[in-house]
Amino acid sequence: MPIGPARMPLMDHLGELRRRFTIIVVAVVVCAVVVYMATPTIIEIFLDPVRRFLPNDGQLAIFSSLGGFTIRFKVAFFCSVIICLPIIIWELMAFTLPALKPNERRWVVPTVAAFVVLFLIGMVFCYFIILPTAVGWMVEQSVAFATVIPNAEDYLNIMMLLELGFGLGFELPLVIFYLSIFHLVPYKVFRENWRFIYIGLLVLSAFTTPDASPVTMFFMFAALVLLYEISLAVARNIIVARDGKEALKWTREDYTNHEIEQA
Repeated sequence: MPIGPARMPLMDHLGELRRRFTIIVVAVVVCAVVVYMATPTIIEIFLDPVRRFLPNDGQLAIFSSLGGFTIRFKVAFFCSVIICLPIIIWELMAFTLPALKPNERRWVVPTVAAFVVLFLIGMVFCYFIILPTAVGWMVEQSVAFATVIPNAEDYLNIMMLLELGFGLGFELPLVIFYLSIFHLVPYKVFRENWRFIYIGLLVLSAFTTPDASPVTMFFMFAALVLLYEISLAVARNIIVARDGKEALKWTREDYTNHEIEQA
C-alpha cells in the first residue's frame, strides 16, 4: 500500500484518512457478502466445542422470523472483520507511518504481524479452552431448576464476544513490550509494581469476559499474567542488548537524557 508524505495540509490528511477507511469498509463488506453464504457451516464449527453441553443434541432455537438472517449477518460480519484484520491494522498504521522516524518504521511490519498472530492465538485459546468451560458452567447453573432452551442468538452472541475479548486480551504483550522498550513506562515500574498490575489484570479479566463466569475470568487472568511475564522477559532482553543492564533501572528522564547524548 502506498504511504503518503509526512507533511500535508489538513484537508489532505483527512482525505488520506477517508481513503484508508474506505479501503477497510469495502474489504470488510465484500468479505462479509462472501462469508454470508458459508455461515451455516461456520456456525456448526462455532458450536462444535460446546455442543455436548447443550440440551436437545445441541439444536439451537430461534424465536423471531428475522432471527436467522440477523444471526447469519452477525456471524458473517464478525468473521469478515477477523479475516480482514491484517488489512485493517495495516491501513491504520500506514496512516501514521509518515510521522515515524526511519528507525521506528522498521517496527511497523513486525507489529502488524504480532498483532494478528496474538489475536488469533487468543481466539484459538478461547475456542478450545474457554468456550467449553464457560458454556458448560452456564448450562450447569440452570439445569437444576429449569429447562434450558438454547437461544441461538444469545449463545452465538456470547461466544463471539468471548472470542473478541480473548483476542484483544492477548494483545497485552504487545502493549507492555512497546511501553517498556521505548521507556514510555520504564521497565522497573512494571517490575516493581507487579502486585498492582496483577490486580489490574484481574479487573480487566472481569470486564473482558461477558459471561459473568468466575471460571472464565480465572482462565483469562491466568493467561494475561503469563503473557505479561513473557512480554516483560522479552523486553528485558532487548533493553539489555540495546542499552546495557543498567538501563533496566532507568527512569523516563534517564532515557531522555540518554537519547540526547546519543543524538
